[in-house]
Amino acid sequence: MSFMGNMAGNKALTAHGKGEYDKALELYNEAYDKGMDKPRLLRGYSVLLIRKGQFDRALEVLKKMEKLPGLQPKDKADIHINYAIILWQKGHLDRALEILMDEFRHMKNGTIYSIIGYLKIEKGDAEDALAFNKEALEYDETDPVFLDNLGQTYYRLLGDKEAARPYFDKAIALKPKAIDTNYFLALYDIEAGDLEKARERLRISREGFFSPLNYATPEMIDEKLREIGG
Repeated sequence: MSFMGNMAGNKALTAHGKGEYDKALELYNEAYDKGMDKPRLLRGYSVLLIRKGQFDRALEVLKKMEKLPGLQPKDKADIHINYAIILWQKGHLDRALEILMDEFRHMKNGTIYSIIGYLKIEKGDAEDALAFNKEALEYDETDPVFLDNLGQTYYRLLGDKEAARPYFDKAIALKPKAIDTNYFLALYDIEAGDLEKARERLRISREGFFSPLNYATPEMIDEKLREIGG
């Protein structure tokens, strides 16, 4: 066990928890180079690397974590989930879903419901995505990510904006700064001619901390703001 590495890792995790992501990444890098080897610290590091799009480094961290003795079932599940996200980002969506569905058979929680639900939308099978995201909402009808996923299923895959809208409205009430929910609601505002409200939503969306699990990208939001004079 690396005392110095894990001490630096704890500082990184604290910064991570405060939303100081650039500082956290710098500290994680330092801690990793010093031998950081606690599962919760390596998990936090891998999550931040994935959010930053540093997938090869994240994979290296996950492999190191996987070799540690005494891992708990939750630690192993986290490794598999994050590994699946990396696979998806590298173009292996079907394999990513296979891994996630295998975990899902053993463990059902909000994280895995939300990730599988989103990846099923990305896969493009409307019937399958709709069934799964409805099941997720039965699991927890107040989860804003589940609501957003179902809204996106109707909006993106089924082209049913009317059916999608109530789910986005419920999601934004629960999570006012959600990146994707604000983006989609801004599209409704634009169609309604309320450009001021659309600009407000897009600016809120743009200020978020993006991850691969966001449909809206900074580039998409910037382009939409330019289109409406934002």
